[in-house]
Amino acid sequence: MVREQIQRRGVSNPAVLEAMRIVPRHLFVPEPYTADAYEDMPLPIGEGQTISQPYIVAYMTEALHLTSSDRVLEIGTGSGYQAAILAEICDSVYTVELFAALAERAHQTLDSLGYKNVLVLHGDGYQGWPEHAPFNAIMVTCAPNDVPEPLKEQLAEGGRMIIPVGGRYIQYLYLLEKKNGKILQHSVLPVRFVPMIDEKGRTY
Repeated sequence: MVREQIQRRGVSNPAVLEAMRIVPRHLFVPEPYTADAYEDMPLPIGEGQTISQPYIVAYMTEALHLTSSDRVLEIGTGSGYQAAILAEICDSVYTVELFAALAERAHQTLDSLGYKNVLVLHGDGYQGWPEHAPFNAIMVTCAPNDVPEPLKEQLAEGGRMIIPVGGRYIQYLYLLEKKNGKILQHSVLPVRFVPMIDEKGRTY
């Protein structure tokens, strides 16, 4: 998976590649899909949500230029796979999931694998996790129509955020950086993510 789907497409950060080799992706997908766990495709995980394809996970992780001392906020825990990748690289990961069943399952999986540096919150990701802000990096794995203001506020000075933005059919991955209190952003890749929604199923 790492050699054919990730390195061959340009991801080269050694820490990211090692994390992708270490984390057992098949443990983060439902049993009917374990045979496809290492294919370069998103897979259903319940509640209308998906686990992202391995290349996108690696690409987004590399784009944040993470260090071992970073505190990272993830919006959209899903199965917990992306959080595990981040946890292999960073000091701590704070991850927020809207669906209670997914949050609980992700917590159990991450705990069973020994990830003590990941905290899972069942809540509305649009609001981030202000109690633990600021964060050196923020990764969003669901697409709002615009970058949420609370997430901009929770990004530390010099921090970076990667987030898909757009409607259900047209989305772009944006990379943001906070410099001198201002947010600089540019689009880096066309993508397709599930929409960011609130507890009533309304899109942001």
